[in-house]
Amino acid sequence: MSANAETLRVIRQWVEKAENDLKNAAHTLKLEHDCPTDTVCFHAQQCVEKYLKALLVFEGKDISKTHHISELMRMLPATIRPDLSPREQELLTDYAVSTRYPGDYDAIPLTEAKRAVRIARRVRRHARALLPPASLKRG
Repeated sequence: MSANAETLRVIRQWVEKAENDLKNAAHTLKLEHDCPTDTVCFHAQQCVEKYLKALLVFEGKDISKTHHISELMRMLPATIRPDLSPREQELLTDYAVSTRYPGDYDAIPLTEAKRAVRIARRVRRHARALLPPASLKRG
């Protein structure tokens, strides 16, 4: 599918926001045992969500204001969906909402935060392989 200039601009905006979320998650992980793992998981989820939305824009689909990864995945054609298990989709969706408020979640182990970032990087690689190169350059 070829994208017009406006579509490329919108995709680029989603990609830039996704990249910022991944930078925040990866940088924060460097704190190791002082790491606020809830923040890392939230930003990892946001990275995945935004890359999925960039793919939806590329496909000419309307974007809903949802944080539900499984819903976004269903909106994508099966041929371009990243490989995310139902459990990974559920986990990421939980990070979008439950980690934002105190008392809504148990402490997240550092290993789980690292896993969330690995998932985000996997989705990033997948999406960037499909998106037009012009949409991956900073505006």
